[in-house]
Amino acid sequence: MLLTSYLLAGLAILLAWPIPVALSRAQWSARSPFAAMVVWQAIALAGGLSMIGAMLFWGLNPLGDTLISASVGGIKLLMGDPDVNSPGPVHIFALSTAALLGFHLVLTLIRAAWRISRQRTRHRHILSLLSEKSPTDPATLVLDHETPVAYCLPSFSGSVTVLSRGLVQKLSPDELRAVMAHERAHLDQRHDLLLLAFTSWNDALPWLPTSRLSLAAVQELVEMLADDAALREVQSPTLLRALLTVATGALGDQSGKHAAVPPTGTPGAPTEELSSRRLRRLLTAQPPLNSALRNFIIATAIILFAVPTTLLIVPGFFE
Repeated sequence: MLLTSYLLAGLAILLAWPIPVALSRAQWSARSPFAAMVVWQAIALAGGLSMIGAMLFWGLNPLGDTLISASVGGIKLLMGDPDVNSPGPVHIFALSTAALLGFHLVLTLIRAAWRISRQRTRHRHILSLLSEKSPTDPATLVLDHETPVAYCLPSFSGSVTVLSRGLVQKLSPDELRAVMAHERAHLDQRHDLLLLAFTSWNDALPWLPTSRLSLAAVQELVEMLADDAALREVQSPTLLRALLTVATGALGDQSGKHAAVPPTGTPGAPTEELSSRRLRRLLTAQPPLNSALRNFIIATAIILFAVPTTLLIVPGFFE
């Protein structure tokens, strides 16, 4: 069990700093946002499992050679069996830390989901007072506001896309179609759930480089994925003009007086920020990664997640 604990601890260190830093600087992610998204998810899941598993196995080591035997030993210890070795203070501390960390991660996820759900409910109520349904699409609300605004509001009971009157008036039909395709991709691909997971991860462990870098990367990647969906319907210059209209409109109105316009960086929602990397990939088309390289990256991510999972499920396998 000690070797398993050391392996998990080493993996946790790698996933906490050097690997996410290297991935955040990788240029290939703009050529395959989906593959990059899979890697970030594998890093987050494997990192969490490795941190908890390393402390769990260290704490359980005096009770047995495998997770099953250690669990049996723990039950016997609680029942007062004098033949079972009692864990020392260091092992009890490790077990307590593993339990608290796991509970903290789950609780933070639930709290973030609850907070975001309430924010969206309040926002939907405000929209019902200040907007009207589009005559061409009942799932689109038109906000009576001059600032060019476009965003989506995900919901399991009925997602909506919100456009401002100012945006509709400024965009051409093709540009408006590009914006609608972009927002529809956010809703269809449920990017809000991806952002919720990484937002809660960052809330739980804000001091960890992995959580900070992964949230920023995923926010950018979901926008790239939505851009790619829009590019299947319109040309790149059309999408770029539409995105620039939304971005410049948001920058031009920083008063925040209109309650139905969500603040920048709303947790668990697409940011719509036109980053430099998004701008470059729209200005200069780059060839996507070939299928062999993309499959290799995805397979590597699966293996990365499988390593701590295997060590947790089959403790002692490598000893």
